Amino acid sequence: MNISEAAQATGLSSKTIRFYEDKGIIPKAQRRANGYRFYTQAQLEALIFVRRAKGLGFSLDECRDLLALQHSADRTSSEVKAKVDQQLQRIEQQIKDLSDMRQVLLNLYQACPGDMGRECPILDELSRTDTASGKRGSEE
Repeated sequence: MNISEAAQATGLSSKTIRFYEDKGIIPKAQRRANGYRFYTQAQLEALIFVRRAKGLGFSLDECRDLLALQHSADRTSSEVKAKVDQQLQRIEQQIKDLSDMRQVLLNLYQACPGDMGRECPILDELSRTDTASGKRGSEE
């Protein structure tokens, strides 16, 4: 299967597939006599695996590790579960951080009259230079 067919089959762009090859995420495609890349079923499966793992927030290095575990005869499910646990912890922290940011923005939004006047509590708060205010703003 050539790269455009592989892209269609995996839901990835040709550019992304070449990038994954260059980064060693998947083995380099064989070349046909005409110079075009040729992808095997195993490479397509790896590309789909990486696309799904990336969709769950895993980094490329983590995807590479997960692929290695998938193909390792010595892997244990506890190794895989530990990687998912780490990802869950990161996601939980991201959710908390986003919730904190949302609350700060909501407070700023509610403090602003949104009228035709020049005064803007949002810009005033963002312009403050004291570090305590910056911390307070990110922790509210």
